[in-house]
Amino acid sequence: MSTKIQSKTIFRQYQYAKLAIVFASINVPSWGQTLTAWPTKPVHLVVGFAAGGPTDVVARSFAESASKGLGQPVVVDNKPGANSIIAAQAVATSPADGHTLLFGATNHSMIPALYGNRVKFDAVKSFKPLCTLASAPTVLVVGPSMQVKTLADFLTQAKAKPRSVTYATAGLGSSGHFYSEQFARLTGISMTHIPYKGAAPAVTDLISGQVDASFATLGSVLPHILLGKLQALAISSPQRSAQLPQVPTFEESGVKGYSADAWYGVLAPQDLPAGIQKQLEQEVQSFGQSAQQADKLRALGMVPDVVCGERFASQMARDVKLYTEIARDLNLKAD
Repeated sequence: MSTKIQSKTIFRQYQYAKLAIVFASINVPSWGQTLTAWPTKPVHLVVGFAAGGPTDVVARSFAESASKGLGQPVVVDNKPGANSIIAAQAVATSPADGHTLLFGATNHSMIPALYGNRVKFDAVKSFKPLCTLASAPTVLVVGPSMQVKTLADFLTQAKAKPRSVTYATAGLGSSGHFYSEQFARLTGISMTHIPYKGAAPAVTDLISGQVDASFATLGSVLPHILLGKLQALAISSPQRSAQLPQVPTFEESGVKGYSADAWYGVLAPQDLPAGIQKQLEQEVQSFGQSAQQADKLRALGMVPDVVCGERFASQMARDVKLYTEIARDLNLKAD
């Protein structure tokens, strides 16, 4: 081969190499963006409570909506027990590829207060808070074993016989547990805690008379209140609920400063790529803007409440600080 031909060949190879570098610099994503299409398989939405409770119900509504938007099934995976620690740990140790997510609630912010470093993950640092989808007030309900009609009657009976009133929650250290003990502290009463593995079994025993009362999220007890199976005494919202206009707020009933609203939202493993995070936030925004989903949430005693990114992270940080203080003051610790 002549020197002239060799020079042309080398020149062409040089030009091709330059073009390859240019195209590579244009097409290669920056760090934090997804390198491949997502999702490439079903997305698992892990819930730390039994099926049928409020967290599970909202998760299933979102899963149905997101399945359509993402083009892959979003499957709800219930892993109840240990105040949702089993579910949280499963997600914290999963690959941060967007195919395993945690659908959590307010109680997630209570884990540091109750368990400290006794769990194998950090409830804040191991997760990337994506968005909340809904919120719900807490309502004090009593079952047939406790024949009272007002909050004043409830307090009179509880004060007359300390620890005689039993209250059900979705688990030790759950939001209901904190809210109940906060109420007891404000009112000077003492009750006996009966923890369950989720809101659904707690409500079942409340209706059957196995336990007296519950500080429950409105969504978990609204149908039973409307059917007359449970008696609602007071609600934690600033104003009366449109679903239960006859039920007074705690403020109206004389318990000042009692606030107990729960959030429901999606969290991911901490190292989730920014591109996937953006897609998931878009799915949540779409869910929150749906009139159909809003009606469904209100029927469940909830309201659409979409808070994403840094705002959600800041909200969680405030919650963790508050509940850690309450746990310390009340000496609340999980076994």
